[in-house]
Amino acid sequence: MSDPIIRAAAVQIAPELAGRSGTIERVLNAIAEAAEKGAGLIVFPETFVPYYPYFSFVLPPIQQGPEHLRLYNEAVLVPSSETQAVADAARKRGVVVVLGVNERDNGSLFNTQLIFDADGSLALKRRKITPTYHERMIWGQGDGAGLKVVETKVGRVGALACWEHYNPLARYALMSQYEEIHVGHFPGSLVGPIFGEQIEVTMRHHALEAGCFVVNSTGWLTEEQITSISDDPKLQKGLRDGCMTCIISPEGRHVVPPLTEGEGILIGDLDMKLVTKRKRMMDSVGHYARPELLHLVHDARPAQPVRRIETPDDLNATPDMEAEDV
Repeated sequence: MSDPIIRAAAVQIAPELAGRSGTIERVLNAIAEAAEKGAGLIVFPETFVPYYPYFSFVLPPIQQGPEHLRLYNEAVLVPSSETQAVADAARKRGVVVVLGVNERDNGSLFNTQLIFDADGSLALKRRKITPTYHERMIWGQGDGAGLKVVETKVGRVGALACWEHYNPLARYALMSQYEEIHVGHFPGSLVGPIFGEQIEVTMRHHALEAGCFVVNSTGWLTEEQITSISDDPKLQKGLRDGCMTCIISPEGRHVVPPLTEGEGILIGDLDMKLVTKRKRMMDSVGHYARPELLHLVHDARPAQPVRRIETPDDLNATPDMEAEDV
């Protein structure tokens, strides 16, 4: 990369809780609006399509069945007409789009991040490796194959969702692949003000440690949506605040003031020269690393529930041998 200026957009809007078609329409409208403002990278919140499973945070497990089944019905297949619509919008506008979806894979749901390059190709599909707390009843687990940085029109892009950022080894796996722009996804409108404060600390720290830009998007719920999820005022408190849509430089500074409430699209220019400026001082996977003392073993193989043995060679090949090949 020749140190260009990349204009990034972090989108903080409400989903359409009725289902994926309405949310996809909101995604396509936001892509058009951000592209009109010159954005080359457009980021949406965690599992934005069809919506984050807010119900799982406030409803007891015995009451979650109908909403969980509805989420199955509204979840996204990859590929599908919905992902094709986003790909077409990315290609038409010549922009990179990072979108969080609830992905359905037969009988399981996954918290999935999709990176569409500016030519409309799907550069990466990755799944959150460990759902957090209440989310464990909703989603399955991802694998090490998704801990991958991809080359895009705007540079080398990596992504993690929510509390994956509290797994330092997951972050280091991306840092070791020299990500220039890191994308963070959080649900927003959750937990309360402390959640937004924690997000800010986490995003600023990763930018400093990785020596990269961070573009983070959180979601938003309207008051009407909050009351539709729960009519208990005490539980409704857990569905407010917690937003921190932000764009952070490699020096750990906000590029523009963050968006912490309401809907909007945050626009910021990323001066990519700052990546080298920061890494000159501290390259955590280069001159500042001590691999002879500390190093990460990353199993990047896709997890498979079945290992089929069809030939004598398959019988002789052990999982350990396959790991050595990786």
